[in-house]
Amino acid sequence: MAVRLPRPRRFDVHVALGGLLGGLLLWGVGLATRPHTEAYVLLPGRWPLLLPLVVMAGCELLRRTAPRTALLIGTPAIVLDTVTQGSLVTILMYTDLMYAAVLYGPPASAHRIPRVTGLLTVAAAVVPFAVWREPEALLIGVITGLVAFGPAATGLIVRNHRDAAEAARLRAEQTALLAEMDRAQAVTAERARMARELHDMVANHLSAIAIHSTAALSLDDPKTSQDALTVIRENSVEGLAEMRRLIGILRDSSGDTEPVAAPTLDGLGALVDGARTNGLDVVLDATHRTVPTPVELAAYRIVQESLTNALKHAGPSRVTVSLAQRDGLLTVAVTSPYGDRDGPRAPGSGAGLVGMRERAALLDGTFEAGPEDSPDGKIWAVRATLPVVEGEPE
Repeated sequence: MAVRLPRPRRFDVHVALGGLLGGLLLWGVGLATRPHTEAYVLLPGRWPLLLPLVVMAGCELLRRTAPRTALLIGTPAIVLDTVTQGSLVTILMYTDLMYAAVLYGPPASAHRIPRVTGLLTVAAAVVPFAVWREPEALLIGVITGLVAFGPAATGLIVRNHRDAAEAARLRAEQTALLAEMDRAQAVTAERARMARELHDMVANHLSAIAIHSTAALSLDDPKTSQDALTVIRENSVEGLAEMRRLIGILRDSSGDTEPVAAPTLDGLGALVDGARTNGLDVVLDATHRTVPTPVELAAYRIVQESLTNALKHAGPSRVTVSLAQRDGLLTVAVTSPYGDRDGPRAPGSGAGLVGMRERAALLDGTFEAGPEDSPDGKIWAVRATLPVVEGEPE
């Protein structure tokens, strides 16, 4: 079965043609590296040096596609060139084969060839000097180093720099990919945070508006309609204020206006009063000290969403809101009578419990919500525990 050699690169073809033409030019003018009178010129005359020249030019065609094969074929050719008058072009092409074998060959060959040529260089300098005891014998090692070890060492240096550049490029691509993944995760997290904030701010007011508008439409009583419209207007104004606050946070402000402060636990009284206006019988029991701002906002939103759910789902009874701080934990609990109606009094998205659970999880806290049995009957309880650092608000 015939072995099919790979197709040479265009640049390698140019190198081979250039080397062959250059060698033929030197041969045509009669220029050789050694005179035919030297003792080790075993094949004198002009014609014998053409064979290694042609072989070396053919090896140049394989300098990148099959560098080890080219070097293995070129080595006997350079040895043959040494027993002729020699051609400078043949030597130069062999140095290029040595360089290409290290630069383009497999990693094992790239590290083995410089070591082998280094040993040959040392041997070519030491052995002739030990035999002939002439300083000129050291020149054999110098020539061997220039022809073999020098190109191999240069190829190894270039290959190491090329591999280092490739590794740096891969690291840069990986860094860019990780940065893009971080950016996408940050955008996703920010969108989730904005969705929670928007839901908690607006759902309470819109639920109250929906419930009271339903009452105003279902009862033909001017006094009831007037009261319902009053509550609807109050919730609309408050909802718009909350919406403006969120839009102000999202908008890239030029600094001319100061951002509106986020709600705090000091505003729980007003929140409970609004729930009472909407028809809930709410009792607030809050005993807490200064807590970090993220914990304060999360606790406020959990109470707000719990009151919204109570307004939509709870039965006609008392709703209890309690906050207690002890042992580095802020405990939030909201209980309401378990409603027996077929459906909620106002439509919802179902994201309230998810948002409260996410708020607690972001602060490494716990969250539970579900029906419970109590002496007064079945209740729906929302309980959250948020870690705080007492006396050191963040």
